[in-house]
Amino acid sequence: MKASTRFVIGAAVIVAGVGALIATGVKETGIYFLTPSELLAKTQADPGFHDVGLKVGAKVVPGSVRRDQATRTIDFRVSDGSSEFPVTYTGLVPDTFTDASNIEVIVEGKYGRDGVFHATEVLAKCGSRYESELPKARKA
Repeated sequence: MKASTRFVIGAAVIVAGVGALIATGVKETGIYFLTPSELLAKTQADPGFHDVGLKVGAKVVPGSVRRDQATRTIDFRVSDGSSEFPVTYTGLVPDTFTDASNIEVIVEGKYGRDGVFHATEVLAKCGSRYESELPKARKA
């Protein structure tokens, strides 16, 4: 066998191996990012979609936040304007997660068969409330 043929075969094996590793890595670490409407539609169409790890971006329904300080559990509802569902999370939430209206959150976890999203992480969008303080500081 010629040296150039061996080189081509070796290169093809290496490229195929790297391609397989990339495909496997993307498949294992890829995660869905959905709105509440998309999530509810997917779970209605495919009941096997329950208990799949995903992220949901939505707004917290005003007045729905319930906290249990003893267990560090927080329950709230999220909505995209047309669909909503409850979320439960145990742990510390960001300081920007308040009971104010128009809180945008990203929750990561699993949507259970019980109709509750069981979050493993809660991220709250930092509001623009810090920007309004800058003009006041300049006037002083």
